[in-house]
Amino acid sequence: MITKMLTDEGLIQPPKFLVGALAYETEVGSVAYGVSQRASDLDVYGFCVPPREVVFPHLAGEIPGFGRQRQRFEQFQEHGVERAEDEVVYDVTIYSIVRYVSLCMENNPNMLESLFTPDRCVLFESPVAKLLRDNRHVFLHKGAWHKFRGFAHSQLHKMTIKDPKPGSKRAALVEAHGYDVKFAYHAVRLMDEVEEILTEGTLTLDANVEKLSAIRAGEWAEQEVRDYVARREQELAPLYASSDVIPHSPDEGAIRGVMLAALEEAWGSLDGCFGA
Repeated sequence: MITKMLTDEGLIQPPKFLVGALAYETEVGSVAYGVSQRASDLDVYGFCVPPREVVFPHLAGEIPGFGRQRQRFEQFQEHGVERAEDEVVYDVTIYSIVRYVSLCMENNPNMLESLFTPDRCVLFESPVAKLLRDNRHVFLHKGAWHKFRGFAHSQLHKMTIKDPKPGSKRAALVEAHGYDVKFAYHAVRLMDEVEEILTEGTLTLDANVEKLSAIRAGEWAEQEVRDYVARREQELAPLYASSDVIPHSPDEGAIRGVMLAALEEAWGSLDGCFGA
């Protein structure tokens, strides 16, 4: 487990319960898309199952809205963690299972991708995480169209911001290609991914390795990227309206059931967690 290794070496300081409660770690980003140049930072996403009283504060005697309220744990995040032994820079983000499931239910692209990473990217998977991954398709709904399209447009905007910080990785990309090819391939990738969600009801992160690698290598002109995203938006808008492969909105009942089953897997019986 990357989180445990970095904690044991004193490179990160997550909450004391987190390492023992860790349920899932996976590599995300360029490694998952199949376009890593191995000079990339190692991005790790995952989730933990906090103690019962963290998820259900009334078990610790807390009355919501009365007196001192404990801070809710939602996520631990640490960027730019350097480990000299392997010359890797780590970016680590670990969520509470409740926050993780909620973001996946919203079809947040980053979170869905972490749930749909190829098996080769999974660093640690407890039975709790396996339960979520086995049921990951229940999270998909047509709201993905709005989320993924919005993220794609944000990548296009970032692609065109001029005057990056001198000496930065982004400055090197802009100098070499005239625009930021990393943001460019993300914009294209997001539009292709949401097409697969709408047509197949699944998400395969490394389905378009050759196309994304070509963009990242600067083989597409900036205008080609813009034209591609605009064309895909026109093509996919009617598909969003007609698709019946996935539900229009999240099946909250089914997703809640998966989360409660995961909590039972972690804790055993949920008796008392919901009060009388």
